[in-house]
Amino acid sequence: MGQSLFYGIGSYVAGALNYYWGWSPLFTIPVATVVGGRLCTILLLPVLRLRGIYFAMVTLVLPLMLMRLVEATRILGGTEGLTGLTPFPSPLMSLYVIQIALLIALFGFRRIIDSDYGLVVRGINDNDRSVMSAGINIYWYKTQILFLGAAVGSFAGAFGTHVDMFAGMPGFALDYSLLPVASAVVGGMGTFAGPLLGAFILVPLSEILRALGALRIVFYGIFLVIFIVGLPEGIFPYMQRKYHQFERWVEIE
Repeated sequence: MGQSLFYGIGSYVAGALNYYWGWSPLFTIPVATVVGGRLCTILLLPVLRLRGIYFAMVTLVLPLMLMRLVEATRILGGTEGLTGLTPFPSPLMSLYVIQIALLIALFGFRRIIDSDYGLVVRGINDNDRSVMSAGINIYWYKTQILFLGAAVGSFAGAFGTHVDMFAGMPGFALDYSLLPVASAVVGGMGTFAGPLLGAFILVPLSEILRALGALRIVFYGIFLVIFIVGLPEGIFPYMQRKYHQFERWVEIE
């Protein structure tokens, strides 16, 4: 549930580098990706031994704490944030950047999960106690996976900062935590294509419903409830299952 933590820290790191030192987006985004990933990993390292809902609750609370810290201390622009940041040279360039980054992340994670390293990670996800009993330091693996996830979220925050030309407290908004989780639930958890498919559905839907004002949350919630109740496994696993259920007739010679 800590995606807004990753997004917000990446946004602030890129915004600060551009606002105070005048760095170009070509440098702020890579630096914010690595630095933001490391900062998020350090913040969550003390609670890495927590499991399940307890770890999720801590990751949900941290962005709210950082919002109040920025508001109270007025650092990094306070409640007004950092404005007038350098945009991308053209909208077309920003589209190419995010599409290339998406492909790199998808194929990179796919190669990782199919390797021996990924086998250990999947084992930790299924039954971490069994992996620990094999003499493997699961917390070291968790730290590395946390950094990879935080780096991707920080990249999204840094990219969004230069698209919006703004870095501020809205980067820690709860929307950035709920939308990725909702996309995974709708598309199908445990796959790479599932959350991507869910995002392609939910993000345009969220923008379409924005014209309804406060009712947007009501219709958005009804849509999620229908999906969770009617298709709990997600769209992509459902399509996979139906595909493998097709009978294939072969002519016998």
